[in-house]
Amino acid sequence: METKTMKSTGVDRLFNYLIVIILGILALLVIYPLYFIVIASFSDPDAVLGGKVILFPIGINFDGYAKIIQRTDVWQGYLNTIIYTILTVIISLVITIPAGWALSRKNLLGKKFLMVYFIIPMFFGGGLIPFYNVMSSLHLINSIWSIVLPASLSVWNLFMCKTFFESSIPQGLIEAAKIDGAGHFRTFGMVVVPISQAIIAVMALYYAIGQWNSYFNAMIFLQNQNKYPLQLVLKEILLASESTVGGSGETILEQYRLANQIKYVSVIVSSLPVLMLYPFVQKYFEQGVMIGSLKE
Repeated sequence: METKTMKSTGVDRLFNYLIVIILGILALLVIYPLYFIVIASFSDPDAVLGGKVILFPIGINFDGYAKIIQRTDVWQGYLNTIIYTILTVIISLVITIPAGWALSRKNLLGKKFLMVYFIIPMFFGGGLIPFYNVMSSLHLINSIWSIVLPASLSVWNLFMCKTFFESSIPQGLIEAAKIDGAGHFRTFGMVVVPISQAIIAVMALYYAIGQWNSYFNAMIFLQNQNKYPLQLVLKEILLASESTVGGSGETILEQYRLANQIKYVSVIVSSLPVLMLYPFVQKYFEQGVMIGSLKE
C-alpha cells in the first residue's frame, strides 16, 4: 500500500509540474506581446525596426507619445469615447438586466417566442446597407445615438444574465417577497438587484470594453470629425503618419520611423483606461461570468 501511495504521489507531482510548465508557456505567449508593445512604444524606432528590441527598451524615445499628446483631436476623441461608453453602459444595463430577469421567469408569457426572437438576429444580420438605411430613416446619421443605440443590447450578454438569474437567485427568496406583499417591480428592484452585483459589474465591463474599442459604426455613420471616438482618431493619425507622398527621402524615412512608433503608442493610449478599470471589477468575474455562463 505504501509503495502504491508513493508512486501515486510521484505521478501527481509530475502532472502538477507539467501543468505549471504548460500554463507558464501559455502565460508567456500572452504577456510577452503586450510587454513588447510597451517597450517598443518608447524605444528607438530604428532599434525596433532592426529587431534589436527583444527584452529591454533601447534608446529611450518618447517622440511617439509627444506626437499623440500634442494633438487636440486625441483629447476630443477621448472625451467623445468616454461619453459614448458611459451612455452605452447606462442604457445597456437598464435594458439587459431587467430583460434577463424577465426571460429567466418560467411563467413569462410568450417566453419561447421571445427566445427565438432574440436568437435569430444573434446569428443572422441584415447586412450593412439595410443597417445604414434604418439608421438614416431614423435620422440618426452623424449623431451620437448612431454609436450608442446599436451597442445597447448584446444577445449573448442577455442570455448570460438570464442564466445567472436562473441559477443564482433562490426561488424561496422570491416567494418570500411575494408573501410580504412585494410586486414584480419591487421584488426586482429591492431583492434581485442588490444581490446581483456580480453580473451587473461584469455586464458593465463587457459593454464598456465593447464600446471603447469600437470604431466601425463611427466610421460608417459619423461625418463630423469632432464626434469621432478615440479609436477612429488614432486610426486617422496612423494613416496620416504613414503617408509619405510629396516628401524628400529623409522626410519619408522619418515619417516611416514615426509611424512605426505611433503604431505601438496608439495601442497603449487606447488600452490604458480599460487596463485601469479591470482590477476594480476582477473580483466579480469568477462569480459573474462562470455562474452566468454555466447552469448547474
